[in-house]
Amino acid sequence: MPTYTFVVNGKTVTVDAPADLPMLWALRDKLKVRGPKYGCGINVCKACTSHLDGEAFNPCVTPVSACAGREVTTIEGLADGDELHPVQEAWLEQDVAQCGYCQPGQIMAAVALLKKTKNPTDADIDAIQNVCRCGTYFRIREAIKSAAAKMA
Repeated sequence: MPTYTFVVNGKTVTVDAPADLPMLWALRDKLKVRGPKYGCGINVCKACTSHLDGEAFNPCVTPVSACAGREVTTIEGLADGDELHPVQEAWLEQDVAQCGYCQPGQIMAAVALLKKTKNPTDADIDAIQNVCRCGTYFRIREAIKSAAAKMA
């Protein structure tokens, strides 16, 4: 079986895996990184949203072979030690989570948006398209705006 080496949350790792194994399963099953969630497996719900070389990506549809030599960041790698990322802080302040299942992906998508757009509009935020079955979209929007203000 081939091996693939990449960086996950700042640590270099190597996994034995078939080339077409979705990165989500390499993260969850082989590396025990459980933040990215399995929701649909077809890039619709986006519960698995993480970052690949600093850009949002969905590991449920990205083969592990496409990540070789690259940097993957999951929700576990977002905080700086005990210091939460401003988006994580805003999520807590706005009491966004209900069930919490989609929140790692929501937060990672929000961080990627704020890297590109310092003062996002409602339309920018709506374009994220991560699914929240609890319907906390209003609080998600407020948290993203609050984090943008903190990061300005």
